[in-house]
Amino acid sequence: MPLVQSTVQFDAPLLQKYDQPVPRYTSYPPATELRANFDPIDFRAALAVSNYQTKPLSLYCHIPFCDSACYFCGCNTVITQHKPAAETYLDYLVRHLEQVAALVDGDRRVQQMHWGGGTPNFLTLAQIERLWTAIQDHFSFDADAEISIEVNPKALDQSYLNRLRSLGFNRLSFGIQDFNPKVQEAVNRVQPESMLFEVMDWSRAAGFSSINVDLIYGLPFQTLESYRHTIHKTLQLNPDRIAVFNFAYVPSLVPVQRHLPQSEMPSPSEKLAILQMTIEELTQAGYQYIGMDHFAKPNDELAIAQRQGQLHRNFQGYTTRPESDLLGFGMTSISMLNDVYVQNHKRLKSFYQAIDSHQLPIEKGVTLSQADIIRRTVIMELMCQFQIIPADIEEKYHLGFDLDFESYFSQAQPALQQLAADGLIQLSPNALKVTPVGRLLIRNIAAVFDTYLEKNRKPTFSRSI
Repeated sequence: MPLVQSTVQFDAPLLQKYDQPVPRYTSYPPATELRANFDPIDFRAALAVSNYQTKPLSLYCHIPFCDSACYFCGCNTVITQHKPAAETYLDYLVRHLEQVAALVDGDRRVQQMHWGGGTPNFLTLAQIERLWTAIQDHFSFDADAEISIEVNPKALDQSYLNRLRSLGFNRLSFGIQDFNPKVQEAVNRVQPESMLFEVMDWSRAAGFSSINVDLIYGLPFQTLESYRHTIHKTLQLNPDRIAVFNFAYVPSLVPVQRHLPQSEMPSPSEKLAILQMTIEELTQAGYQYIGMDHFAKPNDELAIAQRQGQLHRNFQGYTTRPESDLLGFGMTSISMLNDVYVQNHKRLKSFYQAIDSHQLPIEKGVTLSQADIIRRTVIMELMCQFQIIPADIEEKYHLGFDLDFESYFSQAQPALQQLAADGLIQLSPNALKVTPVGRLLIRNIAAVFDTYLEKNRKPTFSRSI
């Protein structure tokens, strides 16, 4: 496969034309297609098949607790300062680990693990070590496994970071969102600049191999020039990866967002200007545009994998690791096997009740058809490699001489022709390639192959830009 080029081109009229709610395609079908009538027996059966296939494992642990609410956040969190609540949760989380581990072949190796939330460092170090030990008691890790954790800088000190590193965590992620104190106050996440630089210094000194920071544009009181200051400060931090998310204001779905002053949010035109400036500043500073809202240094694993055509994507986002089974532990977490996705209960009470009843705490799920799997491959190739080679899809799925790629996706052809006419893709008999203009609209291009979207377009999807 040809090397992927990372250039991206900004075209405001086209961005405005295609700015609409579409999935982020961390999976296909999207998580919105998971159904409550799913039978957990199908999850057990899928695990048995994957044991036979001996696929590697990726683990996710959800720690839902936060000391206070960030008004922009749409994650599934539990706001409390009552630390014993975490101890009860860990009791059930460990029991959940035991439930699933009993169904997994012990010879399968973990190549990736991520702790998210919420705020994983809400846990004390003793609690961190307890969960870490429980995981290692039930799963075996590759020597070079990627082990990452999200942290809140306000709840860190140097000794805490050093202990995370000594346990085995090698990647770190923390949210900045914006350096402007006025913006921070508006979203209820005050983080002094000096503290952020101190945390970065501690993280580097501890020896984390990769450090990721998150930014958000579209928040109250942001302007083009104020956000330029945030970008410049972020570049001074010198993180390995930068994620720049578009804020989705949906107070009907995320009630905590009602605290935000909507009248002070940047206009759509200013948001576009902020996005353009951000792309220009980051790419001029040497960061490679990975896709969606992610940038990485050229020597980062993500950037290397993309250039080599070996980038992957799952519910945790972009990854360099080959396709693996993702097992999610804790409330609201998602497991992703080859043809089955399941999500655990989103409410603590329901999560606890299921485990007390000796049941897997699955709230909903979906079993994929062969057509879903073929479309998933096409969508993930677009999201990760910015191109599709039809012959590869035909060969992988044995489409046959009488049903080639174009015929199989005949219903997508008019939309593809329109995308080509607008300059977002280039079509040829041998390849579909996303242009530099189209890369910012990769979700829209992928959506052409999504058979669920038109009949089930969800208001919960964030807009393209």
